[in-house]
Amino acid sequence: MTICKIFLYLCLAAIVTPVFAQEAYRTDENKDESLPWFQPIKGEFPPEGSAHYVSGELIGLDHPERKVIIRVDRNDSQSRALMDYPLTALMLPYGSIYYQNQPAALQDIPIGTHLHGWFYERPKGETKHWTLRNGQSHNVNEVRASPEVDFTRCLRLEDDFSYRARRNQIWKVDQVDFTTKKLTATLQEDGKAVGGDAKIFDLVSHTVVYEGAGFGTLESIKPGQTVQMNLTWATLYGPGRVIHIWLDEKSRELASVRQLERHRSNIRERGIPGWVDAVDDKTKIVTLTFFDGVDRELFNDFDIIVPEPLGWPTSGGAKDELKPKGTIAVARDCLMTYDPVNDRKGGNIVKRSKVPLRPGCSGLQIQVECGMLLEGYRPGGVIRFFPAAWNVVAIPREEQFHGRE
Repeated sequence: MTICKIFLYLCLAAIVTPVFAQEAYRTDENKDESLPWFQPIKGEFPPEGSAHYVSGELIGLDHPERKVIIRVDRNDSQSRALMDYPLTALMLPYGSIYYQNQPAALQDIPIGTHLHGWFYERPKGETKHWTLRNGQSHNVNEVRASPEVDFTRCLRLEDDFSYRARRNQIWKVDQVDFTTKKLTATLQEDGKAVGGDAKIFDLVSHTVVYEGAGFGTLESIKPGQTVQMNLTWATLYGPGRVIHIWLDEKSRELASVRQLERHRSNIRERGIPGWVDAVDDKTKIVTLTFFDGVDRELFNDFDIIVPEPLGWPTSGGAKDELKPKGTIAVARDCLMTYDPVNDRKGGNIVKRSKVPLRPGCSGLQIQVECGMLLEGYRPGGVIRFFPAAWNVVAIPREEQFHGRE
């Protein structure tokens, strides 16, 4: 093998072989504090189990920028002086959100909802909160913050309903005291009690009770029922206050169906998020991989044929109007697009492939033969894809980055 061929082989191997940032890193299971936490790499999905779990209550958000503020739950690892401080984090481009056991957008989740999340530390090279604050002041009142304050990049968020349902867990009602408004319940998994002793939750006069295809009242809650709950004020005065409770399978199914349709509408209007893996400038073929947190049924719309004139916007420069096609809008890391009605190019979908599933990855990759390449079509760049069958409409101005530059 010549030197040139060896060099070419090594270059190709470097392109196709994933290179993670760290060979050894700390995780929630491996608590070796001498190891650093995992640092995600741009354009690469992280390995399984590399994110740090944090739970807390949603107390603020900026949904176009996908920024969340969470009051971190109290736990035994915190000193009392550091309890109840917030964590501010940005969703990673491939970060997913679930509500009522279905994919969701941040604006779907009400303020006050208790959430479960998986996070990564601040980017390498960015000064950590404790290093910065302790270097500036010795006043303890100025350095107080949650121990989780440096976990500023979020991989996944889900409400209690989603968190329990994904683990085949459900609460069994043991007792209800309407005088004290206390609900005693035991967590079950696959029909068996888990999680130790029963927990006592607070009910409030405005607790929303879902029963069958409609609403119930607090008096509809009875011992022996298996329920899902969403909480607020968790860990402040015990396990938490029940703000939503689903008393039966029918009510849970309906909640999930409603949320799924809300998610589908959101994606159809804003495009399927993903990033660019590769660009062939000569053939104008762009390779895209889609992110997780998207309903798989939406991918079926790629196969819908729209036999329109090739100059129409949804064609995007397609060469064959009788083959699948779609358009690509450039997006930012927060998934905001600029002017998606006008700033889209694309063409025929020439290939669909399965890629390895990793956190944040949908497992689907496509190649689009574009009529024209935009500046934002670069490896690692975030995009949103619109199948030709979707009617692209102008989204609210605050969700467009156009004019913010």
